[in-house]
Amino acid sequence: MSAICDYTGWIVRATAGRDKGGLLCVIGVDQEQKRLLLADGKRRKLARPKAKELSHTELLTDGFDHPAIQKLKQGEALSDRELRRALAAFRDQLEV
Repeated sequence: MSAICDYTGWIVRATAGRDKGGLLCVIGVDQEQKRLLLADGKRRKLARPKAKELSHTELLTDGFDHPAIQKLKQGEALSDRELRRALAAFRDQLEV
């Protein structure tokens, strides 16, 4: 099996599991198990991300321009509150 790409900073929608339909942000990649590490800042905090297979998510965007997402991509510290605000802004953008 090949290595999974670096999807850090991408916004995804869960397509399987108890969080199905929810928006999450990719905060890292587990290369060993080939899973995405996902958080939403509320139910899934940054300190305990959800590991989910790529096939159980729908990639929505990689180009969402928000300061919190930029911090995440640059490897800077991010708070759960900043992540929640970024996902809320993305959700508002989807509804327009």
